[in-house]
Amino acid sequence: MLIIRLQRTGSRNAPDFRLVLAEKHRAASKKVLEVFGEYHPVSKELKLSSEERLQGWLGKGIVLSPTAHNLLVEKKFLQAKKVKAWRPKVKEQAEAPAQTPQKSQTPAEAPAPASPTAPSA
Repeated sequence: MLIIRLQRTGSRNAPDFRLVLAEKHRAASKKVLEVFGEYHPVSKELKLSSEERLQGWLGKGIVLSPTAHNLLVEKKFLQAKKVKAWRPKVKEQAEAPAQTPQKSQTPAEAPAPASPTAPSA
């Protein structure tokens, strides 16, 4: 199955991406079939080198990754609504009741610690 997605090409702290057509099961940095353009997120600049080829592949029913879809919608290349591209991590519900605050005890009410040097009878 083919997918149009972003491939990171920039260095550390200077991200740049390519908009590529690749196999869905391959790693994003490996073999690609076609490069459609590049995206620079710092300047928010999208350069499409072959818009006609991109439209042709979309006409054949090739799917877009959620991030690539939202990018093309934002740049007014596609007329659609944005999709949810990521989901925040959900904290486990079982941990929430276990972490309820306990009543603070005054020093008089607190149990005395057992003395390790006390002889046991």
